[in-house]
Amino acid sequence: MLVIPGRPGKDTCDGVTRRELLRVGGSAALGISLANLFRLKAEAAEGAGGGPGWGKAKSVILLFLQGGPSHLDLWDPKTNVPDNVKSIFKPIPTKTSGVEVTELLPKLASVTDRLTLIRSVSYTPIGLFNHTAAYYQLLTGYTADKVSPSGQLEPPSPKDYPNLGCNIVRLKPPTVPMLPYVMMPRPTQESNVVGKAGTAGFLGRAYDPYYLFPPGDDMDMTKMSRIKVDDLQLRPELTASRLERRARLRDVIKDGMPAIEKATAKYDLDEYYSKALSLVISGRAREAFDLSKESAETKAAYGDNTFGQSCLLARRLIEAGTRFVEVNWPKVANSDNHSWDVHAGLSKRMKDQSAPLLDAGLSGLIADLDARGLLDETLVVAIGEFGRSPKRGVSTSGNSNTDDGRDHWPYCYTAVMAGAGIKRGFVYGKSDATGSAPIENPVHPTDVLATIYHACGIDPDTIVYNHLNQPRELVKGSVVSGLFA
Repeated sequence: MLVIPGRPGKDTCDGVTRRELLRVGGSAALGISLANLFRLKAEAAEGAGGGPGWGKAKSVILLFLQGGPSHLDLWDPKTNVPDNVKSIFKPIPTKTSGVEVTELLPKLASVTDRLTLIRSVSYTPIGLFNHTAAYYQLLTGYTADKVSPSGQLEPPSPKDYPNLGCNIVRLKPPTVPMLPYVMMPRPTQESNVVGKAGTAGFLGRAYDPYYLFPPGDDMDMTKMSRIKVDDLQLRPELTASRLERRARLRDVIKDGMPAIEKATAKYDLDEYYSKALSLVISGRAREAFDLSKESAETKAAYGDNTFGQSCLLARRLIEAGTRFVEVNWPKVANSDNHSWDVHAGLSKRMKDQSAPLLDAGLSGLIADLDARGLLDETLVVAIGEFGRSPKRGVSTSGNSNTDDGRDHWPYCYTAVMAGAGIKRGFVYGKSDATGSAPIENPVHPTDVLATIYHACGIDPDTIVYNHLNQPRELVKGSVVSGLFA
């Protein structure tokens, strides 16, 4: 039977999934060609939607909390549990009736009426108990081919699956001359594995993010004030009109050199050159990166630190037309001091270091986007690669833990989503009495990715071809439609 697809955004170069191509083969006897299928697909899509939330997000801000925040000590506190499970931080009420977070998040408590807490993110680890393996799954939607017993992976490779932002900007490029995807303020990292799941992988370097990694170590809280974007700056003696004349001259020369044109055709140099030229001439990126244009009050609301100012810059970038921004937690995943990897010293590290940064940055971003009318079309997601063990002082991943520490725990944790049609003042899913496992509506990390693609108007079943030219879905996950209003 012929099926006329009614959902736009699928892609095998022409926008059809493998499933649909097989259906075409079965329809040949009816005289329906592939060209006709494309026409019928387009006609069916004109009046068809993709369900709740479809295409609501014009841009995405992903706050990747690498290191694995403790859900029990932040946004899923438990009472009437044993002392070694109970958080040392007291629960406090939030703007959402009946919903509590811990005292570490007073600012976020004041904006829960604008977001959804997903308290049932969960997966069973198979070689995914360590940071790199876990966040490769979270950021690409696929598990890595090679995982050692410790969970460490190989460095980034052209064979890797693309980061979800790379897929999004390929299928939904910006409509203005602006950087499509910006990643900051540091790469993903566990030990000496740097940048895994942060590239376009087999899509090619053309779809890599713009890496904004200012100089300074991870404990330098002022590094965002030293942003340099020299590549986007015109020299004083080189006006925009002069640069455009040079571009026209380049085209004339190229037209007279067919051999060179043929030799470089596969690299799409024309496309890259024209994009870079329009970006530099427009000045949009330079303006967006200039945090000095923000008031002291606004900067303070986000937090005068690397994470907070990265969140502020994310807002400026999406205002200027960037499609996808990824803010990585500004500390190596498996480390101390400001890291979420609290195998020891949880009480002090979360209270004095990581939680205040998260509280101001996330709440400031959501409130600011909402006040500017941008939250309706901007999807904000805050999530780590896993949570922390319900029992303190036990080993779940081979690491040693003190009585004031929690180990890795992928079986149940919490994510935050806001904007782009996501329900306001809502809790999706429920964990059990100790925060050990979901008891309502479990959500796999791949479901989170599928939901992000859906919000961007991209079908999660969209086909891409890997380095072996094998067809693969963007992600094998299900859209969590219950998150949308």
